[in-house]
Amino acid sequence: QVQLVESGGGLVQPGGSLRLSCVASGFTFSSAIMSWYRQAPGKERELVALITSTGGSSTVADSVKGRFTISRDDAKNTMYLQMNSLKPEDTAVYYCKAWHFAGTYWGQGTQVTVSS
Repeated sequence: QVQLVESGGGLVQPGGSLRLSCVASGFTFSSAIMSWYRQAPGKERELVALITSTGGSSTVADSVKGRFTISRDDAKNTMYLQMNSLKPEDTAVYYCKAWHFAGTYWGQGTQVTVSS
């Protein structure tokens, strides 16, 4: 029923850009707080960015501030992560997360590799 499907990952050179998308279904997307996490090999999963259910407030981690932007389009049940000025240390699997009153949901992730 509940599905979060990420897309847009891939291989990019340092300094390049990618735009990740997360398409949600099976729950009331507009009521959910949405966020992006990432996990690199051997490291803990970390919060990258979060956007409220109203879309009126967002935050990004200090490590990506000024480079990444989170947004959502409730009419399309979609959340985005625009990633600019990518660095090798951004390499990770990026996960979409939704939280609302009925529970917490995770996507399966999309691989982002930043390498020359």
